[in-house]
Amino acid sequence: MKLFVGLGNPGTKYARNRHNIGFMALDSIAGDHNFAPWRGKFQGKVSEGRLGQEKVILLKPETYMNLSGQSVGEAMRFYKLTPADVTVFHDELDLAPGKCRVKTGGGHAGHNGLRSIHQHIGPDYHRVRLGIGHPGHKDRVAAYVLHDFAKADEGWLDDVLRGISDGAPALAEGQPDKFMNAIARRVVPARPAKPAPPKPAPKPEPAEDTRTPLQKLKDKFG
Repeated sequence: MKLFVGLGNPGTKYARNRHNIGFMALDSIAGDHNFAPWRGKFQGKVSEGRLGQEKVILLKPETYMNLSGQSVGEAMRFYKLTPADVTVFHDELDLAPGKCRVKTGGGHAGHNGLRSIHQHIGPDYHRVRLGIGHPGHKDRVAAYVLHDFAKADEGWLDDVLRGISDGAPALAEGQPDKFMNAIARRVVPARPAKPAPPKPAPKPEPAEDTRTPLQKLKDKFG
């Protein structure tokens, strides 16, 4: 069993915020893979289903971002999971919009949701880092992440969420490279192959020489 956690803040006020891209990722997976309806549990919302051969629990903590670890820890204890069974989807300021990286372990880089999870389960869980770009100065970060995605972001955001859904079975089965490839196919569609250059027309076969040897000699010296 795997636990996929999406980070965000509850309520319609925050639903389209950059900080809520983790919630959006789980909503995309749940909708495309016929997961059960969301229900309240573990101080959050939970949906159950299968991705490939794995049973997967989707969890959206509703404790607000800074206390996300409370919900994650409660779910882990209930299902008797280890940090290696947990994958957290979260916004990443240090990646350009539309970029995505998979990482295991490491620091929280100041992300309040990850900091809380570290406090409750330690650092040794998997993360899917979803790039939202940086506003350019640390003083603008709070307003930036708590602001809705711009209209100009809708194209790449839709591509990334579709790619996450496409690749979710591979991620659940421990194949992060296949997961990343699924996102890449959505974000950077394969270019159509260039048409092959036309083949040169075949040279016509020389006409059969029907002259007699005497005529050939005559034509040569005549």
